[in-house]
Order: sequence, then structure tokens, then C-alpha cells
Amino acid sequence: MSNSEELLKRITINPDVCHGKPTIRNMRYPVSMILDLLSAGMTFEELKEDYPALEMEDFMACFAFAARLVEFKAVALSKAA
Repeated sequence: MSNSEELLKRITINPDVCHGKPTIRNMRYPVSMILDLLSAGMTFEELKEDYPALEMEDFMACFAFAARLVEFKAVALSKAA
């Protein structure tokens, strides 16, 4: 099993937690919130200070989850005649 697959086990989807949004380890930390904070410039150190229940692997799991969401198959387009 790849490291990415191990990380993805940390991301949970539970209809009883955060309205079924993907969260970290079934806690009330939505993946989208962590990604928003990181994209706004917050550092891992700042996140760890503000959310001490989270681990570095949780942040890496958010990246792995986001990477899976943006994967797509290439589509060959035919040229119009």
C-alpha cells in the first residue's frame, strides 16, 4: 500500500460529522478548512499551534485527498473536418 493510500485513511466522511464533509480522523476539522488556511499563507507550525489535536500526517492527508480530487483522465479530442 502506498504512502498516499495510508494518508487517505485519515480522511473520513461521516454524515453525522460536519454534515458529511470530508474531515480529518472523524474530528470536526474539515479538509477544506485546512486547505483554505494553508492557501491563505498559514504555516504548518501555526496550524499545529491553533489545532494541537492535528498531526503533520493529517495535513499531508489533506494534500493527498485534494490531489485525488483533481485527477482526471485525458480525453482525446478529434479535429473537426
